[in-house]
Amino acid sequence: MYQINRKVRIAGTGSFAPPRVVSNTELAARVDTSDEWIATNLGIRERRVVDEGVFTSDIGAEAARKALDHAGIKPNDVDIIVVATATPDRKAPSTACLVQEKLGITNSCPAFDLNAVCSGFLYGMSVASQFLESGACINALVIGADTFSRITDWNRRDCVFFGDGAGAAVLQRTPTRDGFLCFELCADGGGRDAFTVHPHDTYFTMDSKQVYSMATSVLPAALQELLRRHDLKTSDVNMLIPHQPSIRSLTRIAELLSMPTNKIAVNIDRYANTAGATVPLLLDEVVRSGQVKEGDLVAFAAVGSGWTWGASLYRWTSVGSSPA
Repeated sequence: MYQINRKVRIAGTGSFAPPRVVSNTELAARVDTSDEWIATNLGIRERRVVDEGVFTSDIGAEAARKALDHAGIKPNDVDIIVVATATPDRKAPSTACLVQEKLGITNSCPAFDLNAVCSGFLYGMSVASQFLESGACINALVIGADTFSRITDWNRRDCVFFGDGAGAAVLQRTPTRDGFLCFELCADGGGRDAFTVHPHDTYFTMDSKQVYSMATSVLPAALQELLRRHDLKTSDVNMLIPHQPSIRSLTRIAELLSMPTNKIAVNIDRYANTAGATVPLLLDEVVRSGQVKEGDLVAFAAVGSGWTWGASLYRWTSVGSSPA
């Protein structure tokens, strides 16, 4: 699905990582691996894990509060809430409804979850932007949050891949033509078993070779197609904000795109793969550290279980309050 967007911007960002740090060394004492192997092959040094009794809605609400403050709006100014998660608090109701209550939003705005796993936040921004373009909303709150520690077997070697985290963005209409240029969203259910939680299972199972192969094939292709449609080149991209599957995947994607690695934002060393939270958590870090400036061309890209994948192009415009 190719979607052209105009006059929709990121007005504020926020993120939250649980305070508890789990190092590679701690995991290497439990399973057959080593700090050196994890760091070299995955690029991970440590990850964050929620404490008992802390759920996806809790960390999602924390990230959302920061995004609202950054955008300069109040909770009841939010017109729609989209939560991208593969680890909801409950089967029902939606995590978005729980976040709405925790934020103290009383205006009865619609709130719903979206599950595209690691592509979820990208899917969520696309959905929210269409509400904004149609005029149905002024302020959309999009959250990517996951607590994969809940579906990880910590006595199995693949426990090293994931961590918990949350990120959020407020999207608004903008009077300029800067902001989102387009989205490319795709899915292929034939990949359902490469990463899955089987019915009646508690923990995920993963074929890491298939994940690597998929990420390094579809993400460069999706981004190159978007650039071609807009008569742009890879060299025109100032920064790529990708999902964080592994450092090997990101390095290979850079090679295939002929993109300098210093243009690719990375935080997998500190957070591991936080699934639906990877893109918004990384986005918030990039914004708050001043790594993007007015007029920069920013690309987003992600691949998730399903398969789901996609990319987006965004012409950077300043965050903060702005007339709709």
